[in-house]
Amino acid sequence: MVRILLHWLVNAIAVYATAHLLPGITIRNFAAALIVALVLGLINALLKPVLVFFSIPFIILTLGLFMLVINALMLQLAAVFVDGFSVQSFWWAVLGSLCISFVAWLLAAILNI
Repeated sequence: MVRILLHWLVNAIAVYATAHLLPGITIRNFAAALIVALVLGLINALLKPVLVFFSIPFIILTLGLFMLVINALMLQLAAVFVDGFSVQSFWWAVLGSLCISFVAWLLAAILNI
């Protein structure tokens, strides 16, 4: 249970840091980042596997780069559901998803979780 909470906190920190690094992504406060991390986790657990399954031909054709599109769409969908979090465009969502992934990976490696 503690491990899940740590992952949630790491993802919230990654979302918050990304919003402060990229001008195309805005967030109201850290509480909104916690909600975004929760919503992203739910979206990635429930919707992403279905999208990946139906996108397999595109993923193979683009050698996996289509996953960037799927991740960006998941981030934009989270912005629709969470008040106080916004993503200006698709390209900011692509860059934001890359940044969130990198920061979360870096923090998880530092914390060894």
